Amino acid sequence: MAIVRKTLDLTKPFVLTEEMKAEIAEAAKRPITFDEDCPELTEDQIAEVKMLMRQQKSRRLKRVVSLRLSNECFEKARKFGEGYTSVLSRILESALNNPKILSECL
Repeated sequence: MAIVRKTLDLTKPFVLTEEMKAEIAEAAKRPITFDEDCPELTEDQIAEVKMLMRQQKSRRLKRVVSLRLSNECFEKARKFGEGYTSVLSRILESALNNPKILSECL
């Protein structure tokens, strides 16, 4: 099978042609072929992947908290623009992981 390259114009909506739809339908009929470079996953491997995905998801979860900031601190943070709360979160995380900063603040 040959590699087909196309350039998309993102200013226009993408529409599947009948030829594209037929190609997708034909590909769906083909069997999945596993080889030594890409073997089929075992049930144990699938379970391990699911466990890792749950762990990653729990690490990405963010909690909503309320805290009091000085007006000066809040105004400085707002100057970062949209997404300033994410910036504050990264600053706080960085500070909590730095023993020197922690010792200065406690």
